[in-house]
Amino acid sequence: MTDEEHTRILTINSGSSSLKFALYHMGRSERLMLTGSVERIGLRAGLFQIKDTEGDVLIEQHLDLPDHDAALKALFEWLQSYAPGRDLHAVGHRIVHGGPSYRQPHLITSKLVDTLKDLVPLAPNHLPHEIKAIQAVSRSYPTLVQVACFDTAFHRHMPALAQLYPLPRHVWQAGVARYGFHGLSYEYIVQELRKEAGAQVANGRVIIAHLGNGASMAAVRNGKSVDTTMGFTPTGGLMMSTRSGDLDPGVILY
Repeated sequence: MTDEEHTRILTINSGSSSLKFALYHMGRSERLMLTGSVERIGLRAGLFQIKDTEGDVLIEQHLDLPDHDAALKALFEWLQSYAPGRDLHAVGHRIVHGGPSYRQPHLITSKLVDTLKDLVPLAPNHLPHEIKAIQAVSRSYPTLVQVACFDTAFHRHMPALAQLYPLPRHVWQAGVARYGFHGLSYEYIVQELRKEAGAQVANGRVIIAHLGNGASMAAVRNGKSVDTTMGFTPTGGLMMSTRSGDLDPGVILY
């Protein structure tokens, strides 16, 4: 298969002042081509950096990038100069919250974006910037296929008992449930565990810890989530760098 026959997919993980991205060639197998980031969006002297798979720096520039549109424009212009004539075929976005409606990756439409806007109060530190990235790509490439991959999707098949809060049933019917997060990370770890340790181990009873600025744990059986520490929003569960995690409700009342 020639390079021209590969499908080129850009993945984007958008934060409040940063973009992380990777370019993949999808042919008979998945092949990572490069990774990079744009830091300090909206601040002076933002850093635009891209590395190849060997870790060698392909570009490192300090730029004033006022918003996500400018950051993505810089990225797309560089990609075109790096591989002229080799268009992107799709963009995949990490989306933190899919609410009750989305249980698997989904083609991004205006309806989906409207749903994400409604969910912003549940993930105010994440969703607004992910929506901005989607809209910025749409403005630059109106016909480019975009796909949303949800951090909540991995947990949406948990047993009902694990999703319910001990609250009146009408609260559940209003959408208040334990959604769980970091699902894309958990899904990847399960896939890697299957490769490294075999199907018998990966399909057994596994506890996975996702530890970083945001932290959570998940109980997995047969490769599926059966319980997780995060709940309705990404603020619950374990203590994190800027999030308290679970609190006794009496603390709030006090």
